[in-house]
Amino acid sequence: MEILWQAADPLSAYDLQDRLPDSEDGARPRAATTVLTVLSRLERKGFVRRDRAFRPHRYRAAASREEHMANLMHEVLGSSDDRTAVLERFVGQVSPEEAQTLRRLLGGT
Repeated sequence: MEILWQAADPLSAYDLQDRLPDSEDGARPRAATTVLTVLSRLERKGFVRRDRAFRPHRYRAAASREEHMANLMHEVLGSSDDRTAVLERFVGQVSPEEAQTLRRLLGGT
């Protein structure tokens, strides 16, 4: 996902394959079919979108990194039995700068 988030334009599986870092164990590079399998699964889960107008197909992130992270935070918060306690612990762990940003975003200057 990191590669797709950083890309200015949609990428083919081959583009992605070329940009993937080498594996740490020195194994051979990932096969294009493996990259396509992962992209297919990410598409099914709604993380990527495929543009079929091109051959090979091009892929892009369905949401920005920031949108994705915000959705994760909302999902975690929504799964809690005590949302207030989760928010209190979260706010208690932010830096002073982050607290100021939260105040500004919530309209409290």
